[in-house]
Amino acid sequence: MGNLSNYFGQNIDRKRIVITGGTTGIGKATAKLLASLGGHVFIFGRDKDDFDKAFSDIKTEAEGNVFGITADIARKEDIELIWNEIDNTLGGIDILINNAALPANGIIEEEYENIKYILETNLLGYLAFTKEAVTRMKSDQKGHIVNIGSMSAETREKTGTVYVATKSAIRGFSAALRKEINELGIKVSLIEPGSVTSDMQPAPKEEQREKIKKMEMLEAEDIAMSVLFCLSQPKRCDIVSLQIRPHLQAI
Repeated sequence: MGNLSNYFGQNIDRKRIVITGGTTGIGKATAKLLASLGGHVFIFGRDKDDFDKAFSDIKTEAEGNVFGITADIARKEDIELIWNEIDNTLGGIDILINNAALPANGIIEEEYENIKYILETNLLGYLAFTKEAVTRMKSDQKGHIVNIGSMSAETREKTGTVYVATKSAIRGFSAALRKEINELGIKVSLIEPGSVTSDMQPAPKEEQREKIKKMEMLEAEDIAMSVLFCLSQPKRCDIVSLQIRPHLQAI
């Protein structure tokens, strides 16, 4: 196999990488890791303070270039703006990591407008970004799309009906997408984490830290390493789906 550092970095160095929701949680941790391995990373998020902090943190350890803007994946005009920026700065795309998502409650508690916004973010955002990425990747006959899903697609908690609906859709979308585009040389991987510390979690940060100590919750960096594992495989090898659970999370 040779040097492991070369193995994990060979498909990242100088690659053009777009991470949706790359300003917090899993997205930020993944951006930081891939930029440190020489990837040219483009991030965006809807909150300017989060973006500014993430951009600064990622650049501190980056071996590759870091780009990005503040934008909302649920807005069509923002999607167009983001891709214009990607084309101008990266000149194309090699890797797309679909990660931007919002939490949601049960169907009884949520209002229609919020349900619509959640769907536009958690589902339509994935589809829209994938379409644009594939349009650019297919001419090169190569690329890799990683969809960050959730174990909620399997556990189907009654308290998160709307969120479960979106993540179940991502599971089905990923399976069908691979059949559609793998003949174009484009890989598709689905990663489904269990409980991960993030701003999406309802529990306070202190409580989340305690759960990590008790092995009941993952850190965002754990999922970033899983993304790297999927991306590091040779061309002949696809990691189609990967589930990561905290050791003591009962699922």
